[in-house]
Amino acid sequence: MLSYDEAVLALYRAPLDEFVAERKRLAGELKASDPGSAKLFTKLPRPSVTAWATNQLWWRERDAFEELFETGERLRSGELEATAAHRKATNRLVTLAGEILRGAGHGASEATLRRVFANLGALAAAGGFDPDPPGALKSDRDPPGFGALAGASFPERAPAAPSAEAAKATPPSDAAERARAHAEKKRLAEEQARLRAERKNAEGALRAATAVVETRGRDRARLAKELEAVETELGEARAQVARLEARLADLDSAEASLKVTPTDV
Repeated sequence: MLSYDEAVLALYRAPLDEFVAERKRLAGELKASDPGSAKLFTKLPRPSVTAWATNQLWWRERDAFEELFETGERLRSGELEATAAHRKATNRLVTLAGEILRGAGHGASEATLRRVFANLGALAAAGGFDPDPPGALKSDRDPPGFGALAGASFPERAPAAPSAEAAKATPPSDAAERARAHAEKKRLAEEQARLRAERKNAEGALRAATAVVETRGRDRARLAKELEAVETELGEARAQVARLEARLADLDSAEASLKVTPTDV
């Protein structure tokens, strides 16, 4: 018998385009055993595409997600050596989120992936999905900002480069923070360039496919006309065959009537 918690996990694991239908189906199963829970279940919100992608990462890339939480815990405890591993885990999940989104027919723009990035940062800072069940994020989470995880950075935008005098007066920790922000800005720029190149390739492929469709369309129209002409010729030929067969039958009959037998002499 399906429990409410099991139904929630199944719902938020399902394809986003099927969310409403799946919610209705699962509510029907719950209604038979627990009408009250079924009523609550029907009110569960459809997640944004970025919250959905974050949930899919939990279900499909559990090891990478656990690495995110593990390195996040180390950073919260002040272990700055975990910064690189945490960033690597986050970036890997963002890349995988793009693949999941594109594979499901959803857009994976820079803005969309940054929203997933923010969700991952918020979950890592909190140490889990609470108050939502794991893998059942109902809505996007606010990014934690600088310092939510000691040594980790989830910047909304990279800060402006300081002057040489300011750089000399900046404490080492701020310099490290700026370096991390700069590296993140560079990563986003590279990702944007990759997406632009991918878009350019897709547009070229679309033009080529469109040209093939147009060419094959013209070929089909031409062949349809040729087929029509052939059908007409075939009909005429069959009529000619019928006429000739009838004429031969008449000739055979006439010839038979002219044959003379010995008793006729």
